[in-house]
Amino acid sequence: QVQLVESGGGLVQAGGSLRLSCVGSGFILGFYDMDWYRQAPGRQREFVAAIRSGGSRNYADSVKGRFTISRDNHKNTVSLQMNSLKPEDTAVYYCHRSGPSGYWGQGTQVTVSS
Repeated sequence: QVQLVESGGGLVQAGGSLRLSCVGSGFILGFYDMDWYRQAPGRQREFVAAIRSGGSRNYADSVKGRFTISRDNHKNTVSLQMNSLKPEDTAVYYCHRSGPSGYWGQGTQVTVSS
């Protein structure tokens, strides 16, 4: 049974940092492209960052230079280091396993106060 469990969200002041983690179970994370998405209140879910199984990465323009996605295949974990946070980064952040059978985690709330 595939599961993705996010953690690390919280409340932080603008300019601060948070590190999100997503632990996968029921599959070998290293075989898959993994993504982070976010959804702010009243808005559609949007792409944040992706890391391919081969290690290449790409980011939404809005987070480029501030966020870093990484993976630890031995720990079946993908992480998102978020620096220089802005109030507009406030959202529920979701971990996603790409592919024909995509899976989502339950999400973790990130709130950035001004």
